Amino acid sequence: MIKRAGENVSASEVEETLKQHPAVFDAAVVAMPDPVRDHAIKAYVILKEGAPATAGQLIGWCGERLSSFKVPEVVEFRDVFPRTSVGKIQKHLF
Repeated sequence: MIKRAGENVSASEVEETLKQHPAVFDAAVVAMPDPVRDHAIKAYVILKEGAPATAGQLIGWCGERLSSFKVPEVVEFRDVFPRTSVGKIQKHLF
């Protein structure tokens, strides 16, 4: 759960919304410190091979499907995510 400006945001809800985008293979959402709103939302995204998408497009995608306080401010693209031996994403390493 990410606390943002007095609202609780489920990271998994934002991740699932991002994964519904046709260009997204996988997504991980984490909290970043924000001096005004407790935390900001940052999304890490792995795109499907050959599927182009920009950070702005993905933020817009979320904006059309989520409440405004749940939309990530930052999207960073990755080739792989750090994972445990059982495949769980190690978000603390971002």
